[in-house]
Parts: sequence; C-alpha cells; structure tokens
Amino acid sequence: MDKTCRKCRREGQKLFLKGDKCTSPKCPFARRSYAPGAHGQFSGARLSEYGRQLREKQKAARIYGLREGIFRNYYKKASRVKGKTDEALLQLLEKRLDNVIYRCGITSSRRLARQIVAHGHVKVSGRKVDIPSYQVKPDDKIEFKDRFKKGKIIKEREKVLVKVITPKWLKFDKKNITIEILREPQKEEIEVVFNPAQIIEFYSR
Repeated sequence: MDKTCRKCRREGQKLFLKGDKCTSPKCPFARRSYAPGAHGQFSGARLSEYGRQLREKQKAARIYGLREGIFRNYYKKASRVKGKTDEALLQLLEKRLDNVIYRCGITSSRRLARQIVAHGHVKVSGRKVDIPSYQVKPDDKIEFKDRFKKGKIIKEREKVLVKVITPKWLKFDKKNITIEILREPQKEEIEVVFNPAQIIEFYSR
C-alpha cells in the first residue's frame, strides 16, 4: 500500500487522493479502513479536543495537497479577511487553480491537476499560468492548450465529464474545455469532509 492510501487510513475516511481508484473496488481503504501500524486495527483511544482539531487540519492539508507552512499561510490570510475566518479559509482553498480544474472533473485528482498547471497547459484570462496555487477571481476564464484537450487525459475523462455536476460558482464548457469563474464560492456549496471551524480553533490557540 502506498503512502497516499495510508493517509486515508490515518484519518479514518476516504480523502479521495487517488482519483478514480478511490471509488473503485481496488481502493485499499475498502479493505483496511483502520489506522496503519501494528496496533492500528485495535486502536480505540479517544482524542482530546486538541487532537480532534489537529486531525481536521491534517485532513484538509492532505486533501488539498499542502505542506504545513503553506496551509498556515492560508489561515493567516483568511484571518485578515473581513467576515467569518472559516468561510474565508475555504474560499482561499477552493479558488486555487488546481482545485478549480479538479472540481470541474477535468482530472481525477488535485495532484494531477497540479501537474497539468505546472507543465504549462493552462491559461487564465489569456495569460499562461504555471502556478497551481494561483488564486482565480470572478470573470477569469481558464483555457487549455489544444495539445492537452486532444490528449490522453481528456479522452479518458470523456464519459466522466458528461456526468460531472459543476459547482454553481463555476461555468464549465464541456465541449470546448473552458472554465469561467462566475463569482466567489459560498461555504454552503463547498463539499468538504473536514470541519473548517475546528481548524480555525487549532490555529487560534
């Protein structure tokens, strides 16, 4: 079992880090949902409040593929935004360019979306962007190189793309493979498997 799948076992739930494999019968978590290690299957220790907050932070960081220092910087930015910090944190994470590409179903994982951006296949409002963490904004238009649109990734995703339900704050043209940012994402329409409020409490200690 690779290190990526062990992260899901550590958190006790699927984090969907391996794309389509996570929804297939081959998903290792389906066979071993308990924590890794010699005593993982028999571990029943209760977490402290701090422990629960740490686990929520770890979940979010792993889902978006961020190291601790980078994730903490997102918290700092969110804490300076007027309004609710947990909502601001979610918005910053969701507006990452790699996440937007993943949310539209173009890739099966955020990891692959990061690679696509880093390899220079993406333009935002006519300008080449190769930084996965780039923050999109309303009225931005995301386009892809023709070579990418005709390539293996899109061909393999054709059947999936037909079924993808695009978040309401995005407009995805499935025929031309372009994405428009309509507005800021709202907390209630962002699907997450972690508790952002507990993450704020963790960093506020």
